[in-house]
Amino acid sequence: MTAPTPGVRSTPLILRNRAFAAVWLGQVLTQAAVRMFQVGVSWWIVAYAVRDARGLASGLFMAACTLPAVVLAPVVAGAVGRFAHRSVLRSAAGLAAATAGALAVWAHGGGPPLAGVYAAALALATCQAFFDPCLTTSVPELVDDADIETATGFELSTQSLAGLGGALLGALTVDRAGVAGLAAGCAAAYAGAALLVASARFRSPAPSAACSDAPQRPLRHILGELPYVRRILVCFTAANLFTAAVFVVIPLYTRSVLGGGGGTVALLEASLGAGALVGAFTGTRVPGRPTVAGAYCLGLMALALALPGLFAHRPAVAGCLAVAGWCAGAVSVRFVALFQRLVPTADKPGFFAVMQAVLGASLPVASLVFGSAGDLLSPQTLCLVQGAGLLPAAFALALLGSRTPEPAPSVEPAPTAPPAPPAPTTEPETVGGAR
Repeated sequence: MTAPTPGVRSTPLILRNRAFAAVWLGQVLTQAAVRMFQVGVSWWIVAYAVRDARGLASGLFMAACTLPAVVLAPVVAGAVGRFAHRSVLRSAAGLAAATAGALAVWAHGGGPPLAGVYAAALALATCQAFFDPCLTTSVPELVDDADIETATGFELSTQSLAGLGGALLGALTVDRAGVAGLAAGCAAAYAGAALLVASARFRSPAPSAACSDAPQRPLRHILGELPYVRRILVCFTAANLFTAAVFVVIPLYTRSVLGGGGGTVALLEASLGAGALVGAFTGTRVPGRPTVAGAYCLGLMALALALPGLFAHRPAVAGCLAVAGWCAGAVSVRFVALFQRLVPTADKPGFFAVMQAVLGASLPVASLVFGSAGDLLSPQTLCLVQGAGLLPAAFALALLGSRTPEPAPSVEPAPTAPPAPPAPTTEPETVGGAR
C-alpha cells in the first residue's frame, strides 16, 4: 500500500476511508443496541417485572448477556479465521435484527415472560460475540498500515459511544414504550448496521496475514507463547469481577438509595459511558509504562466506585461513574494497541476471540454474585466491595511494570503493525463495561 500524502493523512480517518467509516458506524449501532437492551431490560426487571429477588433476577439477565462470548470463543475464532469477515459481520447484525424484531412483535401482542426476554438476550449476545472480534481482526483489511492505531482508537471508542447512547435511551424507552418499543428500536439499529457493513468494500488480506485453508492453532498455544500478555489478561480478568458488577448495582442503587426512575438510571449510565468515551480518545496521553499507567487507573477506578457507598448524592455518584468510565476507556485503548503489535498476524483471529473470552469469563460470575448479594446487602455496601476488590488487581498490574514485554515467538514484523508508540497500553473495555 502506498502511504497517503501528509495533507490527506491530516483528514480524519472516517472522512477519508468510507469503508472503515461504514463498518465503524455499524459497530456503533450494534453496540448501542445491545447496551440499550441491557440497560432497558435491567431496569424493567427491577422496576416492573420482578417483586422479590430483584438482584438475583437482574444478575441472571446480565450473566445471560455475557455468557456467549465466553462459551463460544473457539467457535468464534474458527468462524472469523475461516469465513470472509464482511459475511460474518453482516450475518451477525442481520440475525440480531431478526431476533430483536421477533421479540418486539411478541411483546406488542402481550407481555413476554421473563424467560423469553432472557432467551432474546442470549441470542443478541451471541451475535455480538461474533461481531466484535471479527471487526477487530478485519481492521487491517479496511485501513492502511499507518492508520492501524487510529482505527483501533475509533473501534474502542465505539463501546463508549454505545454505552452513552444506549444508556440514555434504554431505561427511558422502557418507561415510555415498554419492552416492545425497546426491542423495536434495537431491531432498527441492527438492521442499519447490516446494511452499512454490506455496503463496505474490504481489501483482500495479505497472503501472510491469514489463509482460510491454514489450520488454526489451539487457543491455549496462542496465550502460552505470550506470557506477558497472559499476565495482563489475568490481572484484568480479576478486575472485571468487580467492575462488571456496576451494571447490576446501578439499577438497584437507583431504586433503593436514590429513589429515582428511568431518568436517573439514564443519567448514571450515560455518565459512565461519557467518561469511557473521553478516556478512549485521551488514553494514549496518559504518561508512564503501560502496566504502571494501568495500575494507577485501576486504583483511581477503585476510589471512584467506592465513593457512592459513602456519599449518596446523585451529582456526586454521576461524577464518580464518569471518572470510573474514563479509567476504563484510557486503559483499553493502550492495551489493545499493544496486543495488535505483540500478537502474530496469523494468530489474531484466535487471540482476539480468546481475549474476549478470558476477560469476559468473570462477567457472568460477577453478575450472579453481585446480583444475589444485592438481595442481602445494601447497594452502598456493594459499592465499597467493588472498590476494595479492585486494589489487589491494581497492585498485581503494578508489579508487572518492572518487566519488559518480550517479543512474541515467531512474530514476524506484521505488515499491519505500525511502529510501537512510547507506551502503548490498553485492555478491552470489559474493565468498564461488558462487551
